[in-house]
Amino acid sequence: MPRAGQLKSSGERLSDRVAVGVLTQAFPPELVDEVLADTGRIQQRNRLLPARLVVYFVLAMCLFSGQSYEEVARLLTTGLRGARCWRASWAVPSTAAIWKARSRLGVAPLQQLFARVCRPVATPDTQGAFYRDWRLTAIDGTTFDLPDTKTNVEVFGRPPRSGRGEQNVGCPQLRMVGLVECGTHAVFDAAIGALRTGEQTLARAVLPSLRPGMMLLADRGFYGVDLWRTAAATGADLLWRVRKDLVLPVVEQLPDGSYLTEIFDRSDIHHTRRGVPVRAVEYTIAGHEGVYRLLTTILDPGKAPAAELAALYAQRWEFESTLDEIKTHLGGPRLVLRSQHPDGAEQELFGFLLVHHAIRHLMHQAARQGDHDPDRISFTRSLRVVRRQVTDQAAFSPRQTYPRNQSHPR
Repeated sequence: MPRAGQLKSSGERLSDRVAVGVLTQAFPPELVDEVLADTGRIQQRNRLLPARLVVYFVLAMCLFSGQSYEEVARLLTTGLRGARCWRASWAVPSTAAIWKARSRLGVAPLQQLFARVCRPVATPDTQGAFYRDWRLTAIDGTTFDLPDTKTNVEVFGRPPRSGRGEQNVGCPQLRMVGLVECGTHAVFDAAIGALRTGEQTLARAVLPSLRPGMMLLADRGFYGVDLWRTAAATGADLLWRVRKDLVLPVVEQLPDGSYLTEIFDRSDIHHTRRGVPVRAVEYTIAGHEGVYRLLTTILDPGKAPAAELAALYAQRWEFESTLDEIKTHLGGPRLVLRSQHPDGAEQELFGFLLVHHAIRHLMHQAARQGDHDPDRISFTRSLRVVRRQVTDQAAFSPRQTYPRNQSHPR
């Protein structure tokens, strides 16, 4: 008698094919197989839930957030029971079987799939994605609530106190810092850590994804001379907001109202070492008190006038819109990741990022065809279309495929 999760027959079953439509366009089965091979997750025996199928199940689980494991499995196989080449006796795997399959898969395949696929998607003709010759990007951080389990608390931690001063209350949380392409809302890098891990620490893991020709927008929480140097070393230009009380000596006043200055390490109180040359832009906003201060690596005001940079900084809020798409629309109101264990939580979060990227990529394609700004296309409507297509389009085999010169693992 075969063990649970193992097939006795080598014949093709209904579970060997699954309809995931749009997701296979963004993440082709051949690429998923490569990722599984690279991460050592190719199964060694014929299972009811092979590794490739589990990858797509995690993506579908995030696409249909709020649905049970069994319902997600049903949605993946909608419309296939009438196919005569599959057994009508196929049963939806149990929650326990799916949970074990997710545990076997781990986080590495989803993480590597994200690294392989998720890139900036805007082209030079994409409306709203560039300022002059710079591709606009933003960095920011957020937290995600997790189920209140012992392992989640031990690994990720929980907020130290509530708004009323109560300690060790509320859901455990993980922290994420990501890079977003402002014009398309495409998340093209992300780092995940415990709640106690600072945003600047996680930022160091994503900054290497910056490239010359990009402009990175950041809020006050990311400012630090060392992190500034690290980001600038990528070749990207920076436009970061800084605190009002930061001492900035005026080295040279510029005709557009900005000025050249220097920033110094905190440890160099007396400025005994040479500072980092930057340009400062100060401005006010009608209806708001105080002065806003920006620093940029673009020292020539002719290339980026102060007034344009001040207006441009508002693009940083595109990151907040991206989080709203992921947390509220894709994940559902008051999103709490469903995974009871830390590896599953990270796996699930990368699943959300992958699905969001796939939807945003399709929205960008639609915007280009219609010569529209991607921001003018509704994410909610696009999500509804993708959910319908997932259960309507043709099926594919979740089993790994192997080159002719490579034998199937036994």
